[in-house]
Amino acid sequence: MDDYFKDAEQIQEIINRASKIVILQADIPDGDSLGSALALENIFGDMGKQPFLYCGVHTPEYLRYLTGWDRVSQELPTNFDISIIVDTSADNLFDSLVRSNQHKWLTTKPCIVIDHHMGTPNISYATVVFNRPAVATSEVIYQLAKKLNWPLNHDANENLLAAMMSDSLGLTSEATTAKSIRVVADIVESGVSVAGLEDRRRNLMRKKPETLSYKGELLQRVEYFDNNRLAIITIPWEEIQKYSYDYNPSMLVLDDMRMVVGVDVAIAYKIYKDGRITAKIKCNYGKGIGLQLAEHFGGGGHSYASGYKITDGRTLEEIKNETVAKASELLNSLEEKST
Repeated sequence: MDDYFKDAEQIQEIINRASKIVILQADIPDGDSLGSALALENIFGDMGKQPFLYCGVHTPEYLRYLTGWDRVSQELPTNFDISIIVDTSADNLFDSLVRSNQHKWLTTKPCIVIDHHMGTPNISYATVVFNRPAVATSEVIYQLAKKLNWPLNHDANENLLAAMMSDSLGLTSEATTAKSIRVVADIVESGVSVAGLEDRRRNLMRKKPETLSYKGELLQRVEYFDNNRLAIITIPWEEIQKYSYDYNPSMLVLDDMRMVVGVDVAIAYKIYKDGRITAKIKCNYGKGIGLQLAEHFGGGGHSYASGYKITDGRTLEEIKNETVAKASELLNSLEEKST
């Protein structure tokens, strides 16, 4: 067994002994985390297991083209044999479990982490961390399924394909490899339609008139720093409450912010009622400082898409100033290396 599949046999042994499996996404679900979780639900269901899907926050509207999103619960079951965490190796992204005091339940049972973020794993109670370089966690799951002969029915393959296309921005991200494209080709060959998935996604992406008006308001509030290399938007709690159910405010504008001439990095801050401040980071091609920037604040993610969370009571202005300084330092370092 090569290094890529190191620990695969241990994962199989843990799963073989389990009947009830809870599959967890962190409190920042995205296309990869949801598609990966749904695919594992399909796989384990066909293996005769009882899978249960958990996420501490509701599934964002823009992800609801994935069949089965409504089976994700915000309540962790009290009775399960093992847990599997997908698409994160950071324990601090499970705020909802900590606040409900359910977090300790995970520490009493075997826990498998399947991820593709190559930062330092930070889940102390994990039994196995299967963290491999890939364009998406779903690609890692596909490779693992093939190695361990897990069943991949149509729904599992469709969810894996949707997840890979989401995290790779349609196979255009820098992390996309020939292996990624071969996986997509294999899934398409199995009978999954890329066009069908994209049609469902586009239909769901249609916005209400008031959402489009709100997007315009957000774009007018964008701030620019460091000679316009950084674009920042701040979303207060009142707007999170009002608009999040229909559309994630951050996702409404981050890509537009990156399209501004001179912008290298776009950042969206959300300010929550309890004082938490979260940051979602997206970087343009060749300016992949996202992971380093997020890790500076205890977060994680990819080089081009990452995030962090602040809970120590610092003001937004303090966090913003530190972010701008660190991002500028990282961008300068990147430019120096390229010359």
